[in-house]
Amino acid sequence: MKILVAEDDEVSLNILLAQLRHLDHEVRGARDGREALGGFEQANPEVVITDWLMPGMDGLELCRSIRRMDRKAYTYIVLLTSQDRKVGFLEAMKAGADDFVNKPCDTVELNVRLRVAQRIVSLQTTVTQLEGLLPICPQCRRIKTAQGVWQPVEQFISRTTAAQFSHGICPTCYETRVKPEMERLRGSTQPKPGRSPGVV
Repeated sequence: MKILVAEDDEVSLNILLAQLRHLDHEVRGARDGREALGGFEQANPEVVITDWLMPGMDGLELCRSIRRMDRKAYTYIVLLTSQDRKVGFLEAMKAGADDFVNKPCDTVELNVRLRVAQRIVSLQTTVTQLEGLLPICPQCRRIKTAQGVWQPVEQFISRTTAAQFSHGICPTCYETRVKPEMERLRGSTQPKPGRSPGVV
């Protein structure tokens, strides 16, 4: 995933960036909230990991600023907190934080949290796609997913919603296709004029 990290302590920033690269993420660092906000639109990250306490713009203000942006793609925000910090979590959630990780970051815990983030971002992308326009092939009726894979409509809807399929015929198809075909078949089984039924 694309991850933007905001951390005012240079040593902590470099350690965290190294951890994330080791976990095969594409990372970009910022030394404070303002620098992170400035590079946010360029980086277009799926996840932002930010220290809570920073000079100038702190983590909460960075959260609020990101949430105020009119973006279609959802960004998952993780706040870095000190071990003894328990107050203010509700305020942080209201500011737009999705999760909290204690400093210093444990690589295993960080990996688990980022897997959750990836699922949330993926689900949000699917919801956004369902609410917007879906590319669909006019020939085979396959839908292009966010991952660029073409899937049958039924398969896409079954995987992204709780809907189940049953068979039915809409009135238009009945009138324009089914009914004429039934009448054609009925006419072909009628005996031809001048012949008795069963006579060849």
